[in-house]
Amino acid sequence: MRRIGVALALVAVFAVVTACGGSSGGSQPAGSTKVSLTEFKFDPGTASPITVAHGKVVFWLVNSGSTSHDMQIKDSSGNAVATSELVSAGDSMEFDVNNLAAGSYTIVCTQPGHEASGMKGTLTVT
Repeated sequence: MRRIGVALALVAVFAVVTACGGSSGGSQPAGSTKVSLTEFKFDPGTASPITVAHGKVVFWLVNSGSTSHDMQIKDSSGNAVATSELVSAGDSMEFDVNNLAAGSYTIVCTQPGHEASGMKGTLTVT
């Protein structure tokens, strides 16, 4: 009987932890900027820049690839400004960045070998 109680408690804890991880899956939040992640590019971002207004920026990251990806925003000095959580293949999630100043930024995937394989791009904040 005690094992069943422990098992139920673990299931409940897992459900709470999963729910607190932010938006995952579901639909794109209103006002967000959609960015698709694949091997090995951002769309938009790699071939054409992503343009957003300064302040709080909400990205909707959609992993259309077959491996996990993330999105890191770097300033002109190469310093990381913000990094999303890892997005599993086939999943999507909201990535919020507060107080993003106007300027030009680089976006990269921090997974080993992804940036070197071309998974980088440009973010313009107006």
